[in-house]
Amino acid sequence: MDRRQFIEKSALAGAAFSSLPLLTALKRASPYRTALIGAGWWGTNILRCAVQAGESKLVALCDVDQNQLKTCAEVFSKLTPDKPKLYKDFREMLAKEKPEIVIVATPDHWHALCCIAAIEAGAHVYVEKPISHTIKEGRAMVNATRKHGRIVQVGTHRRVSPHNVSGMEFLKSGKAGKIGMARAFVHYGGGPGQKTPDSEPPQGLDWDFYCGPAQLVPYNKTMHPKGFRNYLNFANGTLGDWGIHWLDQVLWWSEQKYPKKIYSTGGRAIRQDSTDAPDHQVAVYDFDGFTLEWEHRTFAANNAEKTHPNQAVGVYFYGTEGTFHMGWLDGWTFYPTNPNKPVVHQDAQLNKPDDQNIQELWANFLESIKTNKPPVCEIEVGQRSTNVALLGMLSYKLGRSIVWDGEKEIIPGDNEANKLLSRDYRGEWKYPQV
Repeated sequence: MDRRQFIEKSALAGAAFSSLPLLTALKRASPYRTALIGAGWWGTNILRCAVQAGESKLVALCDVDQNQLKTCAEVFSKLTPDKPKLYKDFREMLAKEKPEIVIVATPDHWHALCCIAAIEAGAHVYVEKPISHTIKEGRAMVNATRKHGRIVQVGTHRRVSPHNVSGMEFLKSGKAGKIGMARAFVHYGGGPGQKTPDSEPPQGLDWDFYCGPAQLVPYNKTMHPKGFRNYLNFANGTLGDWGIHWLDQVLWWSEQKYPKKIYSTGGRAIRQDSTDAPDHQVAVYDFDGFTLEWEHRTFAANNAEKTHPNQAVGVYFYGTEGTFHMGWLDGWTFYPTNPNKPVVHQDAQLNKPDDQNIQELWANFLESIKTNKPPVCEIEVGQRSTNVALLGMLSYKLGRSIVWDGEKEIIPGDNEANKLLSRDYRGEWKYPQV
């Protein structure tokens, strides 16, 4: 029998935003001078929400790829009468345009430098997740935010999605009982793929600038646009991309700041393409009172736990009263241990076209700027969640477990591991001060 026939709609739906700061209707007399660094498809999505909020004057678009820059400019020529200037170098843009708000939507290896530069130039920042490519970059971003007194919002928008908010209320109410384990996962289908030969970068793309502080590697069309997340020179694979969203849900529920011990393993059992990120990975994190497991695959899918047509994603919280699944497109569902109790479910409330809740996160960002109060996904919240993902990748790279001192942000007595908390920058680029 279809389990949906037994689902009881949650009464929490109407209170979905009760844990968020109230948003005032008062608008600023003049719009915020707003700029975008990273004009690809996702940066365009964020900026679209900013423009639609009606409190931004679009002054600049910045990207090292003139093709993306042109496409982005064309999109906003139809959405706003503003005439933003186009830049390749974010430093020049910050100096000339003096934006009050900067959106950083670059590949991960650029987040720290662009975010810190914008903060030092006096701007408030909306920075995409994960906040950094290495752990010490994230600490430098937090320190810069505190030093200059800016508001920095991280793009972990599931902190404001209505079903995530009400789901957290359900978990924190104790209705799932005592939770002893959580399992976060993302499973894709896919096969081995094939090698793609390196080539000359397309006209209009400054590939040297794209690589920036990272190692200068030959251009490959599977790296850009969109493919950078599966190259460890620029990002941290599926754990660094998807992982932060679901690991963040666990930190949100537990109110703990960091794990104490981490072990991760995985590899490339199936993929034979040009990427180098693991095609499957498991990471186990020891927290006070519970264990968190992460797992992902980019092959074989998972029809047994598939939550919508293309993906199996989310977090299972295992409690003494039942199992709670926090999902994405399918909302959340609680399966009681007692067979006489009904399944409880809440549908997702997501915005089209991307099934996200960026506009709510942007509204919270604006409110924080006006009130000088921390936003829902303030920089240190994003740093902690990013760190959990990066610690998993660090253990994977070492091939062994690590012990984490979250207060000092070091791996005690382990010089080999501590070296991976940062990396050498290339050329003119200087590693941010911690």
